[in-house]
Amino acid sequence: MKFLLIDDDDVFADVLARALIRRGHEVERAASEAEALLMLGKGYERIVLDLNLGGDSGLKLLPVLRRQSPDSTVLVLTGYASIATAVEAIKLGAVQYLAKPASVDEILQAFQQIEPDAALPVCARPMSVRRLTWEHVQRVLAEHDGNISATARALNMHRRTLQRMLAKKPVSD
Repeated sequence: MKFLLIDDDDVFADVLARALIRRGHEVERAASEAEALLMLGKGYERIVLDLNLGGDSGLKLLPVLRRQSPDSTVLVLTGYASIATAVEAIKLGAVQYLAKPASVDEILQAFQQIEPDAALPVCARPMSVRRLTWEHVQRVLAEHDGNISATARALNMHRRTLQRMLAKKPVSD
């Protein structure tokens, strides 16, 4: 299989690429949207796309990948998993959506299992309210192309309050 890894996290991408190569796959990497677009004509069978590419949303790149490489299967990986982004990724053409850190075996299995498996266990502990708030803020921020003022208006909060909230690390579950 020929893979294209689109991820700006060099360490994660290196580890994943080496593991895929050890399993007999051909792997090429792109660290940005621009690099990925230059590489698309090379006939990749599988594409692993990070949701956060240097502060930009990988979801913006997903429709372009599907148009320019319709025979490729796209899997979205993210360190900021949420139901909203998972649904959006699937709507835009991704076949699977995994939260980081995902092992190579989980990634390969996700490519094999294109149809959802009802037997997979559901997380016993739902996301906290703080985490849901963080995810909502991130989604609204993405909808406004990273514009803090427009996002603050949409969330009906003061711009400085939003800036302080965004300056903190993401809330973990």
